[in-house]
Amino acid sequence: MKQETASSSHQSIHGLKPDCLSFSEVLAQSFAVIAPTTIPASNIGLIVALSGNGTWLSFLIGLVGLLFVSININQFASRSASPGSLYSYITKGLGPTAGVICGWSLVLAYLFTGMSVLCGFSNFTGMLIGHLGIHPSSITLLAIGAGISWYAAYKDIQLSAVAMLWLEGASLVLISVLCIIIWAHKGFALDLSQLTLSGVTPGNIATGLVLVMFGFSGFESATSLGDEAKKPLRTIPRAVMGSVILAGLFFICTTYIEVMAFSGTGVSITNSEEPLTFLSQQAGVGFLGELVALGALFSFFACILGSINPAARVAFLMARHGLFHASLGNAHAANRTPHVAVTMCSFLTFLIPAVMSLFDIKLFESMGYLGAMCSYGFLTVYILISIAAPVYLHKIRKLQTRDVVFAVVAVAFMMIPVVGSVGIPGSTMFPAPEAPYNYFPYLFLLYIVSTCGWFTLKRQRSPHLVAGMRKGIEDIHARFADRNSH
Repeated sequence: MKQETASSSHQSIHGLKPDCLSFSEVLAQSFAVIAPTTIPASNIGLIVALSGNGTWLSFLIGLVGLLFVSININQFASRSASPGSLYSYITKGLGPTAGVICGWSLVLAYLFTGMSVLCGFSNFTGMLIGHLGIHPSSITLLAIGAGISWYAAYKDIQLSAVAMLWLEGASLVLISVLCIIIWAHKGFALDLSQLTLSGVTPGNIATGLVLVMFGFSGFESATSLGDEAKKPLRTIPRAVMGSVILAGLFFICTTYIEVMAFSGTGVSITNSEEPLTFLSQQAGVGFLGELVALGALFSFFACILGSINPAARVAFLMARHGLFHASLGNAHAANRTPHVAVTMCSFLTFLIPAVMSLFDIKLFESMGYLGAMCSYGFLTVYILISIAAPVYLHKIRKLQTRDVVFAVVAVAFMMIPVVGSVGIPGSTMFPAPEAPYNYFPYLFLLYIVSTCGWFTLKRQRSPHLVAGMRKGIEDIHARFADRNSH
């Protein structure tokens, strides 16, 4: 009883709908932002262009690295929960400045994921209905995708979660069946050029890891459902780790089969925007390819929705701590959702791709650019949480040697895509990426410096700001302290 009271009082303070999401619905949130369907159905060519025959290895390294990151996240997630996701964890471990860097990085990462996938949704929709002779403008398609996602996120988190669960689940089953058929069509052949990493350099693997991180990004987004999940200290850690393992195995298997199946067809996978549709026709099951394309369309939509939900909840808690305009910290009286933050995030998710479209940047290209940008937000957060975990454990006198090892290994893995995205001057192994990808790390750095400068000014004007942040996060942790003493 005592534990339930602690949980209930915690959940009611933010005004969000309490104790409504089961484990499968929480897992659906993480899976929706990862959107595993979209990689084999659409984006895989972007990653193969960077990693070549080593693409499967880039995914394997990403899987191992993010498993260590998830262990560090779960040091916090198993002890407390809130809508603030990793922002509240890092503030607890490393203090307010690191927390603000994390908060701004998360908001950028989730929003840019939403934008990238909205471009994918619009591009895919345009191609599908183009076969029917209907050719709406890019901006119309962007507005439709953002508008429907806004309505679902505004209305009800449970509706959002159930929709995401079914949409993503059906797509994953379809793609798995299709990939087995494609491999069977090739006589279950082994692809030695992939297994021996023919023509692959460490630089290829490292550069590809930037988009691989985009592929996995959002696996931690279940942590933003701390108020709404049932038994959050159990369901959220399981969802965080489970989503990494399931998505990683799915990516490695589908990538291997697709790269192998494209060899000898005379068509390059790097130029294919609908690779599974092409391969299904080659295998004589074109109708399955059409079904997968439809499933991918729903998966894109689930990911837009899945990105708006955590972005809005992080902004919601930061607003409650005085970091954003107070209105963003309001919860809808009837829907119990952060409706103002949801509306702002949905509008921004539409605005930037729409502006890029006005400048005649193709949707497929925009998807790659925005995806690369969001990766830096996630990488920053994953590195910070891996440093924060042992510091936090030391503070509460629970630190063990293995915790330090997990943190060091996680940071080391996350540094591989960082080095790959910047390059080492004069190195043939790690050359600088081609334009415009070579500018993105510096644009992100400029964003972080600007937001830190803004926080410093705000701190000087409001001396009680940091104390309020600390108190808000201490209150959240205190509500769960009872639970952990048992």
